[in-house]
Amino acid sequence: MSDNKSAKQPVVETRPSFASGLIRRKTVEQVQAEYSRGELKRTLGPLNLIFLGIGCIIGAGIFVRTGNAAALHAGPAVMLSFVVAGIVCAFAGLCYAELASVLPVSGSAYTYSYATLGEFAAWIMGALLLLEYGLAASVVAVGWSGYVVSLLRDFGLVIPPVLTAPMGHVITLADGETITALFNMPAALVCGALALLLMVGVSESATVNNIIVAIKVAVILAFIGIGLAVILPHLGKYMHNWEPFIPPATGERGEFGIGGVMRAASIVFFAYIGFEAVSTAGQEAKNPKRDMPIGILGSLIVCTTLYMLVAAVMTLVVPYTTLNVPDPVAVAVDAFGPEWKWFALTVKVGAITGLTSVILVLMYGQTRIFYTMANDGLLPSLFGKVHARFKTPWINTIVVGAVVAIAAGVFDINTLGDLTSVGTLAAFAIVCFTVMYLRRTHPDLERGFKVPLYPLTPVLGIVSCLYLITTVEMRVLIFFAWFVAGSVIVYFLYGTHNSKLGKATPAE
Repeated sequence: MSDNKSAKQPVVETRPSFASGLIRRKTVEQVQAEYSRGELKRTLGPLNLIFLGIGCIIGAGIFVRTGNAAALHAGPAVMLSFVVAGIVCAFAGLCYAELASVLPVSGSAYTYSYATLGEFAAWIMGALLLLEYGLAASVVAVGWSGYVVSLLRDFGLVIPPVLTAPMGHVITLADGETITALFNMPAALVCGALALLLMVGVSESATVNNIIVAIKVAVILAFIGIGLAVILPHLGKYMHNWEPFIPPATGERGEFGIGGVMRAASIVFFAYIGFEAVSTAGQEAKNPKRDMPIGILGSLIVCTTLYMLVAAVMTLVVPYTTLNVPDPVAVAVDAFGPEWKWFALTVKVGAITGLTSVILVLMYGQTRIFYTMANDGLLPSLFGKVHARFKTPWINTIVVGAVVAIAAGVFDINTLGDLTSVGTLAAFAIVCFTVMYLRRTHPDLERGFKVPLYPLTPVLGIVSCLYLITTVEMRVLIFFAWFVAGSVIVYFLYGTHNSKLGKATPAE
């Protein structure tokens, strides 16, 4: 038994130097062994994968961030921004698919990095995933708040404006008076409530999830269909909202013009977060070499088309300058006319339902990333402590819930969304690089799926992700730089000394 256990010990770089934490890694073989608990049935065809992708992609982004992108940066040309963001996602998605076919770890970019680039890169990836999951949950919560406030207003219930906007935000009331917001109470409360729900334990139900996905897709299709029915008979009345289609650049960085379209692409990129879930199904695809690219590209094409149609309806039915709100779809639906009031209520309820599930899934994902990092010794053990009764990482969940709630209550949606996009783009760039690294260091590994047009595809993925990062506001990039720097410091003060992998073999 001891011999067998010894044989499974990871191969670890053990130089007693500052650099040891940068290069020690789990072996690919060890990761495969850790996660291979029986063969998964290969039952998913290309259509299954496309629908899986659509269900994961459609959600918070289209309901929340499209309005900001149009109002502040691209105008009606936000439609083109969706095309740019979709192409960038396609490059990254194909790279995710290859890694998922080699490392069956449910698409964990953290583990991909640990097994290839090393522990330090894994730590950085963990920090980036905090932005992709944790802050993304805050963004969605702010959008959720916008739709709830709008729905309650329809029933005559008005939450004081000082409790529905980010801290310090100046609000102009209908009578011209200005007030300063305290915090976004609904956004913070929904995060706290869902954290408690996660702590008690949520049984994953495919049926409930399928119903919520169906509601989200139905709302989007109905919005497009009814919107076009309202617009097309009176097209001349609405076309002035598209004049000009690409508003002229103001001279400020990222404000309209072609630069604004690219800046908006980094914003609406948020609408595609979740597409990498398709890559995690590689182990269950009937023919991954054929079906994975069809699933990834097919779902991206379908969602991009739907997003462009939503953006077209939005920017035709109301001036794009009015869409800088957390609930742009609600603003557009309200403009359909009083005869569509019933549909406006339906859209808001559907959006709230869909956004609630997205917040829950994102917070769940964040707690599990922290749980994995704690088990690897890179975070304090309390993040891995499981409740005796509920069997969930309860302290971890409370911390995540508190951080997400504070961020949602205090910060504005544009800052939160930009940080999420930057963190996600950086993570995607690392994933693309990981594919190239693994091809070079492990050329003989069996790959169920290989990135087409290698090495062009991962190179384009890296370049396009880094380019979109550069379009973001400088203040956000500076904050991001400090965040990464702080993460590095924490790693060398705590992670490198407590890493279980580092302790696996004594230093020579």
